[in-house]
Amino acid sequence: MYKLKLHKLFLGLFLLAFLASCGSKRKVVATKGGEKREVASKKDNQSSSRTESAPRGSYANVVEEYVANFSEIAQEEMRLYKIPASITLAQGILESGAGKGELVRRANNHFGIKCHDWEGDKVYHDDDRSQECFRKYNDPKYSYRDHSLFLSQRRRYADLFELDSDDYEAWAKGIRAAGYATDRLYPKKLIEIIERYELDRFDSEVLGKTYKKNRSREVVQTNGVNSYIVQKGDTLYSIAKRNNTSVEALQKINNLSNTNIDIGQELIVGSTSN
Repeated sequence: MYKLKLHKLFLGLFLLAFLASCGSKRKVVATKGGEKREVASKKDNQSSSRTESAPRGSYANVVEEYVANFSEIAQEEMRLYKIPASITLAQGILESGAGKGELVRRANNHFGIKCHDWEGDKVYHDDDRSQECFRKYNDPKYSYRDHSLFLSQRRRYADLFELDSDDYEAWAKGIRAAGYATDRLYPKKLIEIIERYELDRFDSEVLGKTYKKNRSREVVQTNGVNSYIVQKGDTLYSIAKRNNTSVEALQKINNLSNTNIDIGQELIVGSTSN
């Protein structure tokens, strides 16, 4: 009996050790030139992907937050390098999953720029091929600056800078034609993001032009009340911001118990006496 119990104990310890060894690990390995690099295991990447696919809050709210955080940086880059802020923001949103992607978390890399001739810090991540080299930044603003330099210092993108700075459609098509992305729908995706979230308003601000809003987003005045019809891509936050009010005020005046709104819904956004 004693030997049987001892045998079961050893078997249990062996199973625990085996299960622990199967866990996801991130390790540092040495390459040929003595360079040390951080490598994510396949299981680790799969776990990260599951986390990215279910961010807290709706996608529209996540994008609004991203735009609020990085619009000023994109505008500053536009002033310095003449790249439309709308294009920079749209690329950042698309390439980084609105700031929720693994490369952002591990490397502050918002544009998926690979190492090429990079001499700075690096991370390795599965992309077109397994464990490709990507640039790593200490702060997101350096990722934005490197994006500007990447476009402005490479000859193949030179034709872009002959385009008007407020012609985001031409820029979106030109970036893909110059080889930034292989996805034939890349320009369409950028344009849809820009128009859905009205990112071209940041171009107008930099250029000192009056922004021409989509007429479908205009507020209508009726019987002393300002009302608005919810459009695709709207959030309560974006509507409040455009009308110089707060989410809480919109919830109160429209008797909303939460921030959920529907396309076609009519909201009171204020009164004409305000």
